Amino acid sequence: MTRSTTDEAAVPPLPSPKERRRLREAKSLSEEEVAAAVGVTRATVRSWETGRTSPRGRKRALYAKLIAPEPAVKPRVVKPPAVTPEAAAAAVVVPEAVPEATDLPETPPAAPPADPPPAPAPAPISDTRSGAEAPDERRVSPAEAFDELYARTAPGLVRQTYLLTGRRALARESVERAFELAWQRWPEVAVDRDPAGWVRAAAYEYAMSPWHRLRRTHRQPDAPPTEPGKRALFDALLDLPPAYRRTLLLYDGVGLDLPETAAETEASTPAAAGRLMTARAAVAERLPELADAAPAEQSALLHDRIGGLARAEHVPVPRPARAVRTGSENKARLWTRAAVAGVALLIAVTGLTLHTAPTHYEPPISPPERVGGVPPRGGPQKLTAQDLKLQKSLSEQLAHGPERLVPRLE
Repeated sequence: MTRSTTDEAAVPPLPSPKERRRLREAKSLSEEEVAAAVGVTRATVRSWETGRTSPRGRKRALYAKLIAPEPAVKPRVVKPPAVTPEAAAAAVVVPEAVPEATDLPETPPAAPPADPPPAPAPAPISDTRSGAEAPDERRVSPAEAFDELYARTAPGLVRQTYLLTGRRALARESVERAFELAWQRWPEVAVDRDPAGWVRAAAYEYAMSPWHRLRRTHRQPDAPPTEPGKRALFDALLDLPPAYRRTLLLYDGVGLDLPETAAETEASTPAAAGRLMTARAAVAERLPELADAAPAEQSALLHDRIGGLARAEHVPVPRPARAVRTGSENKARLWTRAAVAGVALLIAVTGLTLHTAPTHYEPPISPPERVGGVPPRGGPQKLTAQDLKLQKSLSEQLAHGPERLVPRLE
């Protein structure tokens, strides 16, 4: 085992991305301060808090130590004063009968209770290392835990997604796809601090994808409510930009606080506050009763109005949890088989190419072409009479300048 592996094993596991951001803001640390302390950029810290990447090595240890929660202060144990022999003798001659107990008060009460309440039984402690459980604790299977989460959150989540998109079919599709993704990553979702928030974030991301505009069934929103007040609120929500609409729905509709809203929308807390105020002002222009209300009253009124709008609208009921789990498993199985088939096809094509490819280079044969006229003479040929006469005259005449050197064979 290398030294880096040993160091990473010694560092405690990091919390979930949302919990990392909450712990940082609880200590009043900005992203720039954390980046300067760890030795990275602000974008890297933001990617750690959104779950895109995770720190490693020395930076992981520094980051874990920086955002670690403050240890709980242990209560101070006050030792009882030492009992002298005189005090012990005085205690023996007390006429009242003292009940046997391990901890007695220093000053006995004036009138002791007739029937003291029994001491609470200690809570069972489960050994996580050996997997021991309490006698009355029932083990819940992953499928049962998933079905319980689905039954508790899926119907309300469909209504929330409908208010976010204005499309009933898309709302149901988004929620079902988010739960399919959650079942594929259930070991990660099950240990998350807020599994319902994990699914909600996945459903919102899928529902707000701009690619749905290319689909014929989701190009236009569904018909708005017929009641004037609800229709005004519905139109005001859909006229907001997607990021502002999501912030308003999470804060005033779902009831999250501002740091959690900012973490789920992947924005800073001041940016989320600015989006919330802008969205409230835009909705207040459509709803006169919100214009003169205080911020706290606006939040309460919007919470009631959004909740009433979500409950009044008829949205499709999501499929049963078993069907969602089966669909998720079928999709995962299909993608796995497609990946295996693609790899097998690639291996077959590579083998066929290696088998049929030539082992040496063969220059291509140039295409034939027609030659016109008399071909030029090339190479040694028999000299004609004219050539012999010219050669003789050149050998007999001297060139201008010094006499040429003629090599001779000896």
